[in-house]
Parts: sequence; C-alpha cells; structure tokens
Amino acid sequence: MSTIEAKAEARSNAAGRPELLEASDQQIEQAVAAADPMVLRGLIYQLTGDQDLLDLPLERVQMGRIEIAKPADDAALATVRDKAAAFLKSYRDAGAGPIGQGPAERLPESLALVIGQPILDRALDLMIEETALDPWARSLKWSATPTPEQLENFTVTIIGAGMGGLNAAIQLKRAGIRYTILEKNDGVGGTWHENRYPGARVDTPSRSYTNLFGVDFPYPFPYGPHQENKRYYDWVADEFGVREEIEFNTEVRSLTWHEASSMWEISLAGPEGERTLRSNAIVTGVGFLNRPNIPQIEGMDQFAGEAWHTARWPEGKDLTGKRVAVIGTGCTGYQLIPELAALDGTQLTVFQRTPQWLFPVPGYQSPAPAEQLWLDRNLPLHTNFMRFKSFYGSGPDFVKMFDIDPDFDDPHTCSEGNKAARERSIEFLKSKLDDPQLVEIMTPAHPPWSARPVVVDPEDSVLDALLRDNVALVTSGIQRMTPTGIVDGDGNAHEIDVVVYATGFRAHDFLYPMEITGRGGLTLEKLWEKDGARAYLGCMMPGFPNLWTLYGPNTNGGLPVSQYHEVTMRYAMQCMEKLILEDLKSIEPTEEAYWRYNRQVDELNATKIWADPRAHNYWWSKHGRTVSQTPFTGYEVREHLLHPDFADMDIH
Repeated sequence: MSTIEAKAEARSNAAGRPELLEASDQQIEQAVAAADPMVLRGLIYQLTGDQDLLDLPLERVQMGRIEIAKPADDAALATVRDKAAAFLKSYRDAGAGPIGQGPAERLPESLALVIGQPILDRALDLMIEETALDPWARSLKWSATPTPEQLENFTVTIIGAGMGGLNAAIQLKRAGIRYTILEKNDGVGGTWHENRYPGARVDTPSRSYTNLFGVDFPYPFPYGPHQENKRYYDWVADEFGVREEIEFNTEVRSLTWHEASSMWEISLAGPEGERTLRSNAIVTGVGFLNRPNIPQIEGMDQFAGEAWHTARWPEGKDLTGKRVAVIGTGCTGYQLIPELAALDGTQLTVFQRTPQWLFPVPGYQSPAPAEQLWLDRNLPLHTNFMRFKSFYGSGPDFVKMFDIDPDFDDPHTCSEGNKAARERSIEFLKSKLDDPQLVEIMTPAHPPWSARPVVVDPEDSVLDALLRDNVALVTSGIQRMTPTGIVDGDGNAHEIDVVVYATGFRAHDFLYPMEITGRGGLTLEKLWEKDGARAYLGCMMPGFPNLWTLYGPNTNGGLPVSQYHEVTMRYAMQCMEKLILEDLKSIEPTEEAYWRYNRQVDELNATKIWADPRAHNYWWSKHGRTVSQTPFTGYEVREHLLHPDFADMDIH
C-alpha cells in the first residue's frame, strides 16, 4: 500500500467522532438549523431511505449567478431538520463509529433531492465523481501491472507546483511513475502563491475549487480568500508527500524534443545556475493567467513613485495614507478597490476603461457558520454532499446559458436568460447607487457573460467604495504618466504616490515565455502563429510528442479548474500507460484529429455570447476566435477525456 493510500485509509477509518459523542440534543439541533436543508435532505435519504423526504414542496430562488431550489414552506423545512437531527442523535447514541455510504443504486435519487430536480442521465457519472465518495475516481487504474524495469525507464517532468502540478504529482506517485516538479516560485500554490493583493478571493465555491482527494479539508470560507487557498495547497503538498520532489526557484527556459532518444531536453535556471534535464514526458501545470500583462503608457518609466502589478504585491505592504491609483477594473480591480478605499487617510483614484457585470452573492466574503463546519466533522457524507451541491451550480448544461439565440431581438443581450441576468445586475446597481449617471457609467456595453462577470458581496463591493469621499472614478482613459502622477484622457493631472496595475495577464500566450521545439524543429510559436493557441482536447499538439498541457487552450468554462486538471491528467496518464506497458517511445495527436477537434471548437464558440463584438477582453483574441473558452458542457469535457482514442494518435 502506498503512503497516499495508507493516509487515506487512516482518515476513513478514524475511530468514532468525539465531538458528536459529547454533543447534547440541543447542540445537534442548532447545527442542523444552520445547515443547508437541501443537502440534509439528499444526505439523510441516502443514509436512511426515508420516504418522507421525497415529495416536499419546493421553490426556486435566485442566488447570485444561479437559481437554486429550497423548501417552499416551514413545514417542509421542519421535516428535513427533524429527520437530520433524529439521525444524528441515533448515530451518536450508537457510538458514532464508521458508517457506510448507503446503497449505490440510491445515490442518483439522493443527489437529485439535493438540487430539487433529476440529474441529466448523460451527466450522472460526472456528478457521482464529484461527490468524492471515491476520492481517487480520477486516478489511473492500470490495465496490467508494469514491470519494475518499465517504470524505471519512464520519467515525467511536471512544470509548475500550483493546483494542476500538485495533482499531477500525486497521481503519478500513486501510480508508481517517476516524476520531478519544477517550480519557479519559492512555494507551492501557483496563482495563490503569487496573488496576495488585498481582497484576493475565489469566485467559485471553495468546495468545488479543490480536488476530489481534498474533500475533507476544512473550508472556513464558502469562497476562500487567498490565505486559505494557499493553506490548502500547502496541505496538499505535505499531506500527500510531494513537496520533497519539488525543485523550487527553478524556471524552465526551453523544451526541445530529441528524436533519436525520444526524450525532452529541459533547459532551466535555478539555484545551481543554468542546467539541463532529460525526461520522457512533460506535463505543464503553468496555467494561463500567470504572466502579468503590463500596459504600455507614455511616460510610465518616468514615474517617481512605486508601481507594481497585483500579482506582484509586495509582502506586507501598507498603503495607509497614500495617494493610490488603480489601473484596471476587471475581477482583480473590483476586489482590490474596496480594500484600499477602507484604509485610513488613503486617497484612491480608479482608472476604469470597461465596467463589468456584477452578481451579488450574500455572504460572499463571510466565513462559513461554525455549525456547518461541525457537521463536516460529525455528519457522515456531509462534506461529500456539500461538495456536490457547490459543484452542480446551475446544472451540467451550465455552458448552454452562454448560447446566442439567433431569433432573439434585443439591442443589449443575446437571449432571454441573458436579458434576465442583465436586468438583475442593473437592479443591483440601482439599489446601491442613487446617481443615475453613475449607474450608467457602471453599466457595461457588452452582454452579461460575454466577459468574465464579477461576484461581489452585496454589503461590501466596489459600488460601496465608489460612494466614499476618498475615492475618485476616472473613465476618460490615460494620456500619460508623469514623475508625480497620471494625466487622464481629459487632460486632468492626478497626483499619485503608488500605481497598482490590475491589468490582468497575458492570457493568450499559453506556455509563455518558454521556448518549445518539437519534432523536426517545429516550434510552438510557429504552430500557433496563424490564429493563436490551439490543442487537441485542450491538452496535446501534433509535432510535440509526450507533452500534455493542464488547462491548455480552450479549456476555460466547461468545468471548474481543478476538475479540468483531474480529467486531463487521468487522460494523460492513460497515454503514458500505453507507452509504458507496450514499451513505446512517443505519442501525439495526428494533424487531422487536431484540426477536426479545433474546427468543432471554433464553430461552437462562434455561437456563444463571448463571440459578441461588443466584448473586448481576454476571452476573445485578435485572431477573431477565443483561445481560452470551451463551448462544451462539463459532461462533454469528461466524455472527451475519459479514454484516449488511439486512432487519433501517431504512436511510435
């Protein structure tokens, strides 16, 4: 048994639940009263099969960007709570020991009870995986046992120790495949190691943002701030024993495929200086939002104050009492602005080119109720069912809400659902801003979802910050920078001490700045020069054998990031399995398969809201196509990556 397996078994076989054994009836009832009643409904039904939980009246309500079901009346709510409390008391009185997961055949119905509607048949396997009842559901299951020699003769180099690279390492370690991780930073976490600007927080529920094997990690916030996200990745590296395999402060300069040896040569720079490694396979976990995009502004090199990008926030920097300019108002800017506005004596000037659609989520910045965390520790399957609900969101067909309806006639939006989202967002703007002119300024010209929307806390958002006396909003653009500040588009001079660039990342430059040379001297730059980054199934390119990109071109949107990493890594390891077991040297997609897949991607993406010409953002590239977004649903992504079609491959 591997170390990973042993630790997992130890956690699942933990003797008893001391907190529950000491809990009073009143404590149990208080915990249940603070729980999500729909989660309790499905969970208790899974464990007990209680028929009284089946036909309860429900209503659907809007929650931020999605619509959810909830008990329609007090009687239905009381039924769920009473059943859950009775189960917990009985479980406590029986000693609170290990307990089964209930009948597997009941699970689809139980999950449907959580969301208040049946799960689409085609999406069911994905949804069951997402419960993490099997935390290794996306691991490699060897079709035959490799010999020690076969394993010894195959090595993988992972680039990046963020969420994708750490998962890759854990899965390779579990499979017994040799690996090394190269990480340019001095710690793990990738974007959550780098992005520590005030207000940095996920806009995806934390429970579904993390890995299947992290289902029991304590989540003190429904939407984790950067400190908690970093804490999770440190836990992953240590809990599963991969930290010691990471070479920190080591940056890959280039990758070169050597045909004669069927090996990649990796040129890197690290604490030991410049050197090279060789590896049979490469897995890149570098993401695509990791290299800062710094705008070119006339005179910026003359500015005498301090300046930095949000992804390079100085450790412990205090801007109290400073005159600060924030340039850029995407998700990062909107998270940062309220934090800086609240500092004593700080004067904040916000330079906004494009406003973004805001979707309020009550409690977005609040910690999870203590009672909910108590249930995580004491109610069997609570973490699993909470994870499932947070992942399900608006359903497995979520990406279909981005479809353009060609028969829909509206000057501002692309479909009925899109219009409804716009109206809700404008209603929120009007509820916060009394000034009609400011409402107009903060109303985007592009349709909702044609650019990345911003999740905000309705009680403390950028809109509240804009109403403060110490905050000025500039929408005329920037003419130039001077030694003492910024001249805006109207010619007004703003005296500034610190400039913060909230200007995003080089999102179209996948794998930048590495130089990657494949078979026959073909460079990745050459492959992509015509119309931007592409990949077969988002992870492989013809001419670049044994190279897989985690979260590569056209992978944004169909699944949350960690899930995309998991299904892609499982796919990559099945390709590696074929090489290892059959003593083969290389695998890559054919040109025909590459272009067949990408034609479909482009055709479908042209029907999505992000193809709307009013949108100007990283979702759409200068080539007239998106290099980031996928048009496929989550279950379609999973189906694509479930098993390699080796007929689409050149294998040697």
